[in-house]
Amino acid sequence: MPRNLDLTALRSFVAVAENGGVTRAAGVLNLTQSAVSMQLKRLEDGLGIALLDRAGRGVALTATGEQLLGYARRMLSLNDEIYARMTDQAFEGEVVLGVPHDIVYPAIPQVLQRFNAEYPRVKVQLVSSFTTRLKQMFNRGEAAIVLTTEDAVEAGGETLCELPLAWVGAPGGSAWRQRPLRLAFEHNCIFRRSVQDALDADGVPWEMGVEADSSRTIEASVSADLAVHVMLEGMEPAYMERIAHGGGLPALPSKQINMYANRLASDPVSDNLIDALRQAFGAL
Repeated sequence: MPRNLDLTALRSFVAVAENGGVTRAAGVLNLTQSAVSMQLKRLEDGLGIALLDRAGRGVALTATGEQLLGYARRMLSLNDEIYARMTDQAFEGEVVLGVPHDIVYPAIPQVLQRFNAEYPRVKVQLVSSFTTRLKQMFNRGEAAIVLTTEDAVEAGGETLCELPLAWVGAPGGSAWRQRPLRLAFEHNCIFRRSVQDALDADGVPWEMGVEADSSRTIEASVSADLAVHVMLEGMEPAYMERIAHGGGLPALPSKQINMYANRLASDPVSDNLIDALRQAFGAL
């Protein structure tokens, strides 16, 4: 007799695999940790196999878990496509979403993928730029929703999470040991003043080694070990790493990730995207 897989349990399994643990997956799915854990256990019991290796401190997939992941993604994608096509055909249009380039990963691709599955006829135009420009776009009505990185939220905004700044450099690099310390920043980066103030307060000599309008230029320079940069903790790409300086560089402040949404244009589609952003960044 054919047996059916539980799509809810499969969705929890995929969320755990993609977010690196039960805690973050629970935040993304808007469920409790215990609910996610129970769904994983039900899936393992139903298949009679172990999907997660729980021996270490983190969560890793077993060989069979890695094999299931591809199937699970395809099943969920087809399920979401069918559901969207059969139910939400009335919604169409475009939503402009502004996000600072340094917080696009890891959350935004997941948000866009899920939103597209639910509203396939709604186009999300993603604009990646600096906080100052994104807020200007929002104030002019050119973007319905923008995320920002700031010291404090302004009127009408909502704080999604707060993360510390971290020093980042090339993997295994030594640029952070040089004095004066060579910094790499975009001209309009909102973090650079906080970094310079922290260095001055600790008496660390520095120079602006690389300045550019392009984030790609900064990333290439830092990954080549020509200078150091700062990013919100957990947002560093694979070609950079958090510097284990052991106190050789000053501690840095935290920054808020805030959201501003055009409430005058509130509708089910925008509200869904707003909720997805809350869940994704609240889980960081």
